[in-house]
Amino acid sequence: MTTPEPTQHYPAARFIKEIGRGKHGARGMARADAQELYAAMLAGRVSDLELGGILLAMRIKGESVDEIAGFLEAAEASFAPLTAPDGPYAPIVVPSYNGARKMANLTALLALLLAREGVPVLVHGVASDPGRVTTAEVFQALGLTAAPTQARAEADLAAGRPAFMTIDALAPPLAHLLSLRRILGVRNSTHTLVKIMQPFAGPALRLVSYTHPEYLEMLGAYFTTVAPAGRGDAFLMRGTEGETVANANKGQQIDWFHGGLRTVLVEKQTSVHDLPVLPAERDAATTAAWIAKVLRGEVPVPPSIAEQVAQCLQASKALRAG
Repeated sequence: MTTPEPTQHYPAARFIKEIGRGKHGARGMARADAQELYAAMLAGRVSDLELGGILLAMRIKGESVDEIAGFLEAAEASFAPLTAPDGPYAPIVVPSYNGARKMANLTALLALLLAREGVPVLVHGVASDPGRVTTAEVFQALGLTAAPTQARAEADLAAGRPAFMTIDALAPPLAHLLSLRRILGVRNSTHTLVKIMQPFAGPALRLVSYTHPEYLEMLGAYFTTVAPAGRGDAFLMRGTEGETVANANKGQQIDWFHGGLRTVLVEKQTSVHDLPVLPAERDAATTAAWIAKVLRGEVPVPPSIAEQVAQCLQASKALRAG
């Protein structure tokens, strides 16, 4: 039996020196440097002290387009990609990392409506979040359990079911960096990366949300200038409490990024005359019961979510057609 070699330490001070000068004095990293640094972070080669310094420095400075591109390249290389089943639709990726505090979390409804139309849908996110109702909990209340392995997720997709994977099962190195929020008290760049990563080997449609205006600008620049065309398309919208499902009360603007172009698919609703019938409470059991009624046709799909589904179907089919 051989003893594994200790992980070689990656010296990160030269990067901290540049990114750690505050919001106005810091300088961004080149894309290749960002990729190398984040790969070392994922591999556990950066000391805890340096890792904390990097995460906090990036939190204060904010990510540049080149940095997010380099980080994402390293992130997607850190886990095995999934294979989507053949069919008329390209897979759709739905990240779910926020849950709901005030409104019912309807991300599961979006995924189920898409899957019912024959779209391979992968939802990935966290299993739980104190004080919030997660999509994982709503799926569980609907009788849909998380896939513990990629093989099980691929089987769910092939069977026409939406696949849900926790980030721990999909990409353990990313899950570790996400977990540092509990220690540092603030989010880090990984929270942005999991919302924009593309876990499939072939092209897919990513549903991406943002919560702060500066991310609309940065992500818009990323998807129009440096995002690899072969990875597929993306929809970008302001999150519904951070989730990528349209707000049932007043739909957000949805921008479609395809081939380096940006197209406004859905305009922001400025007023709503008739509010839809929504779950009376936001807990997982009540939300799941309401979703089941919608799927049975007993309650209408909120118009903004129906519009989102329709746009997803068109873009997914066009992406598959090539």
